[in-house]
Amino acid sequence: MDLVTILNVLIALLSIGFGAAGWLAPGYTMKTVDLKDGGSTMGTSEVRAASGALFVVAGIGALLLWTPAAFAMLGFIWLGGGVGRLTSLVLDGRTSLKWKFFAAELVIGVLGIWINI
Repeated sequence: MDLVTILNVLIALLSIGFGAAGWLAPGYTMKTVDLKDGGSTMGTSEVRAASGALFVVAGIGALLLWTPAAFAMLGFIWLGGGVGRLTSLVLDGRTSLKWKFFAAELVIGVLGIWINI
């Protein structure tokens, strides 16, 4: 197995793993990122969907399709998270946790795109 294949599989598994946490353990995810549900359960639903199952299905999809474009799309998804995080760093204030999340999203996103395009 070559390095690109190994990295693609790792990024897909990372997507699935982090996504599974958001999807199946939204309370833990919400506590980690300092989110609170306002009582309607929409906050929990959003975490399950956007921070959870979306990443699980994207990772599985990339593994099933097994094309550079599919693996690059995972990179674009992570980079999109990084763009949102950077926006928050600029407009909402800086915290060390935001910087850590941004760094991870940027590295994974750029790597996923760079090795596949």
